[in-house]
Amino acid sequence: MAKSIYNESYIFELLIKRRLLNEGQRNQINIKKNQQRHVLRLRRQDITRQRQGGMPDNTPDIIDIIHSLHFELPGRPGRELTAEFIIRQVADDQGLPFKKLDPLELDLKTVTKTIPKSFAIKHLILPFEVKNGILAVALYDPGNIAILSDIERANQVKIKPYLSPKADILKILAEFYGFQSSISAAEHDLQGPGVDLGNLEQYVNISSTAEIASSDQHITSAVDHMFNYAFEQHASDIHIEPKRDSCQIRLRIDGILHTIYKLPKVVHSALISRIKSLSRLNIAEKRRPQDGRIKINHHGEEAEIRVSTVPVAFGEKAVLRILDPAVLFQDLSHIGFSPRDLEVYKELIQAPHGIFLITGPTGSGKSTTLYSTLKNIASPEKNIITIEDPIEMVHEEFNQIAVQGSADINFASILKNILRQDPDIIMVGEIRDIETARYAMQAALTGHLVFSTLHTNDAVAAIPRLIDLGVQPFMAASTILGVMAQRLIRTICPHCAAEIKVDGRELAALGFPVATDKIITLQEGKGCPKCRGTGYLGRCGIFEICRVTEKIQQLISASAAEDVIRAEAVKGGMTSLFADAWRKVESGISTYTEAVRITGAAK
Repeated sequence: MAKSIYNESYIFELLIKRRLLNEGQRNQINIKKNQQRHVLRLRRQDITRQRQGGMPDNTPDIIDIIHSLHFELPGRPGRELTAEFIIRQVADDQGLPFKKLDPLELDLKTVTKTIPKSFAIKHLILPFEVKNGILAVALYDPGNIAILSDIERANQVKIKPYLSPKADILKILAEFYGFQSSISAAEHDLQGPGVDLGNLEQYVNISSTAEIASSDQHITSAVDHMFNYAFEQHASDIHIEPKRDSCQIRLRIDGILHTIYKLPKVVHSALISRIKSLSRLNIAEKRRPQDGRIKINHHGEEAEIRVSTVPVAFGEKAVLRILDPAVLFQDLSHIGFSPRDLEVYKELIQAPHGIFLITGPTGSGKSTTLYSTLKNIASPEKNIITIEDPIEMVHEEFNQIAVQGSADINFASILKNILRQDPDIIMVGEIRDIETARYAMQAALTGHLVFSTLHTNDAVAAIPRLIDLGVQPFMAASTILGVMAQRLIRTICPHCAAEIKVDGRELAALGFPVATDKIITLQEGKGCPKCRGTGYLGRCGIFEICRVTEKIQQLISASAAEDVIRAEAVKGGMTSLFADAWRKVESGISTYTEAVRITGAAK
């Protein structure tokens, strides 16, 4: 028979038997237990409802109390005897599988529609997956297994129980039921006859329908849930996408998109309207792209969300980029530079004048590098002006100007007049045309340090790209200080990193500089709850810096081929993106498969 988690004698005996606690610690726990429960009794005299097993509702149980004392695991310095670790021991002792709940893997409908919310919270039970007619259920107390037979009869399914930490179950129940109740209420309010304005397949039937008020409490609550969830998962982007019969919400985490929710189609336009209202966009305008921003307070820290809406086949799609100051403004030594590249980069950004270019696709970390750079070189003696489309993050040390296409305020027109503002350093969000390129070069020639970005595959390719735009080779040669290409590569999860052996022939075939007759020892994440089983946690930059030396200036002026310039840059010490990625692999920062995914093989 399963033993209850609230059976204190059982928990003590199990942990002492497994040498995770000693008698002295047991005495400490009992003292702390009596203190905590005495305080709670004084505060909550009116509580009469009891949890099964004789524990008052919300009263810390013995596992909570052990967790709060931060005991160190014997023989494992730095690791604590946590509630999760204790639940793993209980699961092992009672022959039940342990489940570390990952919100990204859970289905909203399964969690919220299988059993009533009050029942789930009272018994700390969480249905999380249905597969092949078997319902997987996480529970905290093995003593509640008998209750699962009621769920089996009600849902006509077999149940497979798992044990999970109480905090995880409560957190997910609060988040999922809170979001679901908001969506359900909104869906109920919005149900009714009307034409789907968002579906391009029905444009011939366009007619006027009432928009949901932006202050609608259910939609407001749902959007708040969505934002909180995105912050907790450390997402960089939120995608709200209309489909034929539903609304899909996806989060980009460590560069990979994950589907989080599939909602009723009827609430899609209401969600978009709420987001448009928060970002001061035109709610009535549905056929043109719009850009806006939201400033948000999350647990006392300010962050900004950049909003972009665009009409697609079944309605308006919104992409919300989360801009966290802690991410955008970093110490340059912490974003992934090798010692050589960091030295070169710092030297180039301290130059009195000239232009420095950063290249890479969308999402390669260019904004983080630029903002971190400007923050690094900012001082009261310098006037820093940025021209951005749109402004990524407002910062008081910079004078930031937003491009406004509707008012003919673009990169070129601002650059044309910006020198009257007496700038020392200018950041141009992107060079897109010859006019912007010429004004940027002119600013660099007249004693200003200019930073800008281009969309090219590598550093050296930026030079012929500028010349293709119409910049004269001699102008490029005399103004460009250097060019840097960058990408973001996922880093190995430190919680599950382990050594692996790889055949040198396999690595050599992918282009890595290794001996084919050797077995190479590298690092790889095995997958754990901290990284959601991916083996990766977080990202860092890989870089390719081409410093424009006197020799390269001569080659640019002579319109030399791109390969010739690249060969000279390598001779001068430039490390390619692929080589820098391999350096991260050798250092145990990332994996060779990730290096190939980001940069390509056989470089």
